[in-house]
Amino acid sequence: MVAWEDELGELMATRGNALVRYAYMLSGDRALAEDLVQDALVKVFSRLRGPAGRTRGPAGSAKGARVHTLDGSPLDNTEGYVRRAILTLFLDGYRKRQRWYDIKHLLADDGVGRAAEAAATARVDVMSALARLGPRQRACVVLRYFDDLTVPQIADALGTAQGTVKRYLSDATDHLRDLLRPDDLRPAEGRAAR
Repeated sequence: MVAWEDELGELMATRGNALVRYAYMLSGDRALAEDLVQDALVKVFSRLRGPAGRTRGPAGSAKGARVHTLDGSPLDNTEGYVRRAILTLFLDGYRKRQRWYDIKHLLADDGVGRAAEAAATARVDVMSALARLGPRQRACVVLRYFDDLTVPQIADALGTAQGTVKRYLSDATDHLRDLLRPDDLRPAEGRAAR
């Protein structure tokens, strides 16, 4: 076994419960706490492998970022790195939830009292509408609104210009708006839409 695997095993055996308790104190939810610990471990230990000095490839977070190694030189405070990663992941998730909380009141229907079949119908409607988009438009919409990537990140992932991504998103949003608009909000036949 390589050193980072030993370090990970030892950390989880000795401090695993403490890390979950720390994440629980932040989140207030046991399942979310366990997910935060898991994601933090992946985040920290994915950077702690490979030969020292090797730079990350295209899948890495930044060009030129160093991949650290635990082989031969164990980190002094691995738990500290994991705790910091837990906090960062929690705060990122909180910010995403807060952004949603700030705009969800703009929706015409807040979803209170919706039956399970209404939610299932809405999911089917969205999937059907997405299927009617072109492949590039669909990819842009999924990456932007479901994976929460920025326009530059989408452009990088798809290998296209940012302006092209913006155009795909604009066209797809207009098309989806028309497809998913409730019948009572559609313009009457023969009248122009406002």
